[in-house]
Amino acid sequence: MISITVNGQPVEIESEMSVQELLDTVDVPPNYLAVEVNADVVPREEYGQVTVHAGDDVEVVTLVGGG
Repeated sequence: MISITVNGQPVEIESEMSVQELLDTVDVPPNYLAVEVNADVVPREEYGQVTVHAGDDVEVVTLVGGG
């Protein structure tokens, strides 16, 4: 098991995995707009190539409406 942070919360995952595998594994809002790994935006077309490692900070960014 390795430890990462997802949206500020500690998460344990089995092993290093791609961003796409992570999104399939953790509870992600259905309306997410972007993913950042260590403050770097990951383009959607690279989700399968970018690997999340132990200690990484992942942010799943969503659009929040208000007024």
